[in-house]
Order: sequence, then C-alpha cells, then structure tokens
Amino acid sequence: MRRREFITLVGGAAAALPLAARAQQTEPLRRVGVLEPIPANAPGAQARYNAFLERFAQLGWVPGRNVQIDARWSDGDETKTRNDAAALVALAPDVILAGGNAGVAVALKATRTIPIVFAIVPDPVGSGFVESLSRPGGNATGFMMFEYSLSGKWLELLKEIAPNVTQAAVLRDPTIVAGIGQFAVIQSVAPSVGIEVRPIDLHDPAQIEHAIANFAQSPNRGLILSASALGVAVSKLIIAAAARYKLPTVFIQRAYVAAGGLVSYGPNFPDQYRRAAEYVDRILKGERPGDLPVQSPTKYELAINLGTAKSLGLSVPQSLLARADMVIE
Repeated sequence: MRRREFITLVGGAAAALPLAARAQQTEPLRRVGVLEPIPANAPGAQARYNAFLERFAQLGWVPGRNVQIDARWSDGDETKTRNDAAALVALAPDVILAGGNAGVAVALKATRTIPIVFAIVPDPVGSGFVESLSRPGGNATGFMMFEYSLSGKWLELLKEIAPNVTQAAVLRDPTIVAGIGQFAVIQSVAPSVGIEVRPIDLHDPAQIEHAIANFAQSPNRGLILSASALGVAVSKLIIAAAARYKLPTVFIQRAYVAAGGLVSYGPNFPDQYRRAAEYVDRILKGERPGDLPVQSPTKYELAINLGTAKSLGLSVPQSLLARADMVIE
C-alpha cells in the first residue's frame, strides 16, 4: 500500500470514530479529594457519600473519564485525619470535600489555596472557617449543619418522648467551638423543660462507657448525643450503651435511629452532600469558593424507632408520631 493511501485510510478511520469516544480521549482529568474524619462504616456515612457521588455523576462527572476521586476515612482520630489531609493535599486536587467540623478544620490547616467545600458544619463563622455566611472570603465554603437553636429542641424532644426524665447527660466534644455552643443552648433551655443537664466529654471509648454506666445508676435519666466527629466515631457504642442501661437518647440524624437509637431530629445529611456536589461542580467550572455563600439546611427530619421505645417501656405520643418523617416499627 502506498504511503499516501495509508495516511488517507487512517485519517478516514479517525474521522469515523464516535464523537463521544474521541471526547473521552481528550477530556482533561480533574481531581477531587474527600476528607472524612469518621469511620467509613459509621451509621449514615456511606449513604451521604453515595448521595454526593450520585449527584456529581448527574452533573456530568464520571470517575475515570473526566474526574478522579480520592477518598480518605479516619476513625475520629485527629492524628490520622491530619495525615489524611496532608496526603490529599500532596495529590494536588482541584477541590477537597471535607465532612464536619473536624474535617474542614484539618483541611484548612493543610492548605489555604486549594478550594474546600464542607458539609454538615455547625458553626463555620464561630469556628473561623469563613469570614461570613454570605461572603466566605477564603478558600472554603459549603453547608452548615444547623443553627445552635436546634440543640434546645433535642432536650424538648427528650421530655416529650420520655416525660419522666429529670436529668440528661449531653455527650459532647469540648475541644471544638460547636461542642461548647451546643451544650450552652441545651443548658439555657433546661429550666423551662424541667430537666437538669450535665456534660459527658467524649474521649476514648472506655471512658465514655464508664461515664454512661455511672450516670445510669439513678432513675429517670436520659442522653443527648450532640454533633461532632468523635460522636460519629463512637455512635454504635452509645446506641448499645443506651439500650443496655435503658436510657432514652436523642440523636441528630436518622441513621442513628435506623441503627437502633430511640429518636432523632436534625438535617438531612445526604441532602447536604448532594448540594455539596453542586458546589464542587461550580468550582471545577471556574467559580471561587470565597464567592459562594454558605448555605443552611432546607429541611429537618424527625425519626422514631418504635421497637426501641417499646424496649424502654415508653409509649410514644400520637402527636409526636404524626410529626415524624420516619417511623421504624
């Protein structure tokens, strides 16, 4: 075959390739890091991550074709989270998705140049992550978990579902602004509800188990698990301890109720991750995180586990059941 004929043949074959196939070959590969300071098998962890992946795919981002996603999961351990953040930054991603206060705090210490999108963060302004909700200003923006006023509703909910409770322990992380803020709001509501509250600081699992066991020695007591990465890491322990010591317990997310917890009230976590995917998409297309306002939740959910209520000897008020978004028999 003559050289000119060969070139013509090859050129014709290339022209016949489907446009999508040729676009796939030439489309640049972007990189997204995911930093989660919680165990990958924690209640609700995979549901919210999958919600992010699903929405991200709907926006046209397909792993291996035009994006590479590098995810790191720790176990609520700050040292491991710092190491994970450093490893992600070393990969030079275009954007980092960070979960919770612990995730974004460590991510911001690791980089002030790579854009960061956060989700389920209680107090991004008070924690120093952004300058303001409307104009974040720096390299981070995202979705706040709730207003602190929500914390007071947990105590009200505990009294409604377990009227005999007179003392409640609030499991919180005292090392973060959100841990202190949530307890302060719960404490301010306590006199009007008729429940005395005290904190149980989250540390190692053995310490938490011991503190709950001591607290449960007197009757008419209940628990509230406030929002933190440490709380997520030990959530299974707390659900089991609440059942063992017959303590009515209020949680922030429905995944805990599905795992055996009594009741929860809080934002839809998977929805926040779906919305976070939209911010990651916008940043990959050229927008700056400092120009994207921090957004609040659009919906709060009430979930009740009737099986757990029965095991605790509680009769759930019909008025509460009527308001519930999810009821587990």
